[in-house]
Amino acid sequence: MTEPFITLASPAYDALLHGVAVWRPASAEVLLLEDADRVDFLQRMTTNDIKRLRVGESCVTVLTSPTARIVHVFTVLADTETLWLLPAPGDAAALERHLRGQIFFMDKVRVHRPDAPLLRFRLIGPQAPAALAQIGFVSLPEREGEWMRLNGLIVLKQESYDLPGYEVIAPAERVGAILEQFQAVPLDEVTYTARRVELGRPAPGAELTEEYNPLEAGMAWACAENKGCYTGQEIIARQITYDKVTRMLVGLRSPALLAPGAMVTVEEREVGRITSAAFSPQLQAPVALAILKRPHNTPGTTVVVNGVEATVVALPFTGA
Repeated sequence: MTEPFITLASPAYDALLHGVAVWRPASAEVLLLEDADRVDFLQRMTTNDIKRLRVGESCVTVLTSPTARIVHVFTVLADTETLWLLPAPGDAAALERHLRGQIFFMDKVRVHRPDAPLLRFRLIGPQAPAALAQIGFVSLPEREGEWMRLNGLIVLKQESYDLPGYEVIAPAERVGAILEQFQAVPLDEVTYTARRVELGRPAPGAELTEEYNPLEAGMAWACAENKGCYTGQEIIARQITYDKVTRMLVGLRSPALLAPGAMVTVEEREVGRITSAAFSPQLQAPVALAILKRPHNTPGTTVVVNGVEATVVALPFTGA
């Protein structure tokens, strides 16, 4: 059965393009990594270069398995004596448990929840800066990954991961009042997914799973090539050096909506799976994300999904 989808631009979708929308997923929480070895600890476990971060900067990083499969994807914010970790929605407990399990007796590092509950939401759309100005953020982070703190709130500018916008971290008891001030249009999951697929953005639970490694799932940009060893690093480095990435995240255009999880075939042979699907209000057509084996991931290739022909396209979708 296919998921519900929108066929016309909704008020929420219009706000994404012309106003301001707020994306507030359930259980978007925060973890803190503290003590002297916090940077070295995360550096040896994940794909990005945590050591290069200065206070006020951030990066997206991937915690990989020994076989380089994706285990967790999260954002790291560098503070004076703390690394703020922003796990995928619903993933905080699992990430906290995993990190604690990797702390050796000599490591001076502590992972924990904030003393007072914090929640996250994301402001998206061209009017997001004006909305943030209403709560005091007259100036905002200018560069990708920069963050700033004001009046007990943190605002992070994040363009490359998720839907481009501003991630806001706020005390849980203040979130409701803050959102009332913004008068932003709430973003529902269907509209969020439609825009995410249009932009070709991988998401935890869809593309970012243990089925794939970061290079296959569109996260090569979060894998630093010039850092030392980390879990899974040898496999990732070898795939990059010897051009051994055999699967890649691509877009699909089709005359009918495709189902996430469906098999993608060429000449009745499996070449991959649909990972996300939606109807694009911008393109007025069904679109999907899939991770396909090469050479079938080449734009222009015709593939078949449950009897429906689809065409491989590069990401993001043209016109999105």
